[in-house]
Amino acid sequence: MTPLEKYYNKFKEEHRLTTRHGIVEFTVSMKYIHDFIEKVRSESLRQSQGNIRILDVGAGTGRYSVALSREGFDVTAVELVAHNLEILRGKHERVKTWQGDARNLHFLDDESFDITLLFGPMYHLHSDEERLAALNEAKRVTKKGGYILVAYLMNEYAVLSYCFKEGKIGEVLKKGSLTSDFHTITNINDDLYSYTRLEDMNRLKEMAGLERVKVFAPDGAADYMRRELNALSEEDFSHFIEYQMSVAERSDLLGASSHTVDVLRK
Repeated sequence: MTPLEKYYNKFKEEHRLTTRHGIVEFTVSMKYIHDFIEKVRSESLRQSQGNIRILDVGAGTGRYSVALSREGFDVTAVELVAHNLEILRGKHERVKTWQGDARNLHFLDDESFDITLLFGPMYHLHSDEERLAALNEAKRVTKKGGYILVAYLMNEYAVLSYCFKEGKIGEVLKKGSLTSDFHTITNINDDLYSYTRLEDMNRLKEMAGLERVKVFAPDGAADYMRRELNALSEEDFSHFIEYQMSVAERSDLLGASSHTVDVLRK
């Protein structure tokens, strides 16, 4: 069993997106997914939801796959971790499922999907080579003119929350896990997560030969504010979601979000 599998066998992935900070991430992400579904529909003149095919790579336990399938879309989910896939399949939803690695989707045909979600793999792929392999596979299976939404964990979130909020900065510096300008250095053998800056995202999309449509932050400051969000009334929490919707594309806030999504077009 790999360290990734051991982690997700214990980590409650099913629970994360139902917490308040997770609800912010999910709600904002779904808003943008629907925006690009509408673009596909208008650009191709397709009216039926069932005719729009969506691929969810790194689907976890199916939070996005299930929601989109219930809306009537043709959804295929790919997940590496058997434990997560077992939970997804146990929901008995109309989602086609595969166990597979984002870097090798050989079981899927070229240009099969209108929209491809890559919402988990980049968190755990460390090198440009690995990440480019995942982008190229997403590009291959996405139709010409289709959209690829790629999520990253952001560098400044890791530095601020782990190094400073949790008081680990001395330990991290001693380990040699930060550059002189505080970019995280991932140790492939020891580190589960990989963290990204906007310039890293720029480099990867250029290497993959993909066109950027926009970048948005699905959660912004929500992950820094878990306790505060939990203390809000339902009405005030709804206002926070409205706030994040309104600032999700602000360039001055993107890099400090915990997650950022790069929307690319083939």
